[in-house]
Amino acid sequence: MKFVQLAKSLGELAPIYLIDGEEAYFRDLAVKQITAACGITRPALNDVRIEGETLKGDRLVSFRTDLYTLPFLDGRRLVRVYDFYPSERDWAQLSPYAESPCPSTVLLIVNGGKRANAADLRRKKGLTLVDCARESEEALSKWLFGMLKRKGLSADIDALTLMVRYCSFDAARMAKECEKLALYLGEGGRVTGRVVEEQIAKDVEYKIYELTQAASARNGNAFQEILHDLLEKGYDEYAVLASLTSHFRTLSDLSSMRLSDAEAARVLGVKPYSVKKNREAAARLGGARAEELYVELYALSCGAKNGQYTAKSALNTAIAKIFFG
Repeated sequence: MKFVQLAKSLGELAPIYLIDGEEAYFRDLAVKQITAACGITRPALNDVRIEGETLKGDRLVSFRTDLYTLPFLDGRRLVRVYDFYPSERDWAQLSPYAESPCPSTVLLIVNGGKRANAADLRRKKGLTLVDCARESEEALSKWLFGMLKRKGLSADIDALTLMVRYCSFDAARMAKECEKLALYLGEGGRVTGRVVEEQIAKDVEYKIYELTQAASARNGNAFQEILHDLLEKGYDEYAVLASLTSHFRTLSDLSSMRLSDAEAARVLGVKPYSVKKNREAAARLGGARAEELYVELYALSCGAKNGQYTAKSALNTAIAKIFFG
């Protein structure tokens, strides 16, 4: 199940949960929700934390036996294992427990994603997956709406979308921004696009996105305004040039791809929304021009790396090629 579905499922606890994914905020919240559902009143006795790297070989056999320990003065015993990436051989030592778990023990395996040469726990029987991967824009907007609602706030759809993008899909930052908006607006307040623009600072990643979009749209005024803001806050010229080079490479690649937005997003490792916007930019610019700019900017980046140009002069030349070439 996705993390956002977990709360509704906790009326009946599963014996083993795999809480897995790169979104640390969701992982921590999943652990808190399951812990609360266990109703443990004596955590010193019945809430055990173990580091996964210690569970290898024979240690797994004794750990498996310990999982059958009954809770003391509580209805349940919670065992949390963090960063557990067993080999297939090591998992074979624990799999009998997954087939016949202790009814009074809740085992949580909390991982941050896949590891090389480790067993794929997501495919193992007996584990209830709580998927804490980065969510889509739509899913995060819905989650954000629910969080704001619980704080007594309402929100416009466009405001939710802006918050997700300004926070670069970072759930932890969105949660902090919700706290701030609750204090700012008060009970019954409404989050509008204007409120988001005035109260929430754009993440650097989002500013870079705006900068590259302004470059491919040849919007000089917007480009210079964003560039000035980035440089004022310590973002160096070479990093800007590298971002522009990467952007025009993406436009060039998309111009020749015959894949859907979702398929292209998986290939390029970006979000479908970015693919859609970049395809629009590539269509306006023309595939040949996008490829030409990529080659020119790549040459400037190499020149800046080997000392042929300073980072500042290379960036200025790149800007001239983008807007006046």
